[in-house]
Amino acid sequence: MSRFNSFRYLMVAAVMAGMSACGQAEQVAEAPAPTPETTPAPATADNVVVTSMGNLTIHPIHHASMMLEWNGMNILVDPAPPPGGVPEGVDATATFTALAEPDLTLVTDIHGDHLSVDVLSAVSSAAPIVAPQAVADELPEALLAMTQVVANDESVTVQGIQIEAVPMYNLTEERLMYHDAGRGNGYVLTLGDTRVYIAGDTEDIPEMRALADIGVAFVPMNLPYTMTPEQAADAVVEFQPSIVYPYHYGMSDLDVFVANVGDASEVRLLPWY
Repeated sequence: MSRFNSFRYLMVAAVMAGMSACGQAEQVAEAPAPTPETTPAPATADNVVVTSMGNLTIHPIHHASMMLEWNGMNILVDPAPPPGGVPEGVDATATFTALAEPDLTLVTDIHGDHLSVDVLSAVSSAAPIVAPQAVADELPEALLAMTQVVANDESVTVQGIQIEAVPMYNLTEERLMYHDAGRGNGYVLTLGDTRVYIAGDTEDIPEMRALADIGVAFVPMNLPYTMTPEQAADAVVEFQPSIVYPYHYGMSDLDVFVANVGDASEVRLLPWY
């Protein structure tokens, strides 16, 4: 397994409101510029999942961004600056170029807390990118040549990993402007004997509730862009992943989520902010 520098971020005290419906970055909770730790953080029981082909180690970066380390591979998810961006004069790509080079990158949506052409260009060499068509439409030619476009309900195998693209969207009337059905992708990865669900920006849609045999789930909760902790927990209770990590949660009350999930799944908390 390659070494990996993990990062911690401080939560700020306010939620930034407002986002246009035309693909502007979600403003959830402004975060300070990330600073690498001097030594890699050790793996813990909370961020390691045993699979039939070795440990899956989860490295939260911030908000929706993470690295999954498994079977000698680094899978980068939604490499983008934190909501609210970074302070003036700070290189937004530095957080990601300090990491191990990805072997595969997944992008879920076009919003600026999931997609950054600058960051993708900085971290991508020859490693493939998997993304929906809406993301591909935003990419320059060099990145597009490396991109495998996958639509909802399609499956591909990339770098030996089976990847299922699953829907992610809003269904509450006042939130429909944020995520259109069919635009973005959640993903289900098959890592050995473990199915890993990365929900992306979504509410508790029927397609989430119908998932089966999920070993690890990453589920968002933040208003107005995704859902409440109660909604997220109710969906988790229905599809019952073995382990669930709340992420992309902004200022949401995680205690409410944990209490409502109860014994349906093992809830693990990692430092996304």
